[in-house]
Amino acid sequence: MKKGIHPEGYRLVVFKDISNDYSFITRSTAITKDTIVHTDGKEYPLVKLDISHMSHPFYTGKIKLVDTAGRVDKFRTRYAKKEQK
Repeated sequence: MKKGIHPEGYRLVVFKDISNDYSFITRSTAITKDTIVHTDGKEYPLVKLDISHMSHPFYTGKIKLVDTAGRVDKFRTRYAKKEQK
């Protein structure tokens, strides 16, 4: 591997899937201001995820709609207008 191209400052970080409250700890350089007390009683930086392998339809086999930005509602209203014409 080349020297000097990899980031410095790896630390333990909790990644939490906000759609189902699944969380895991791994080393990361992700920048975050949020923190969480994990099940081991220690406080870690927190990175919130919209979707992970515990909620992704490919891995779960279930179709679950995760819409955090209202994109689905925007699509439905736009599509409803076109059907009425």
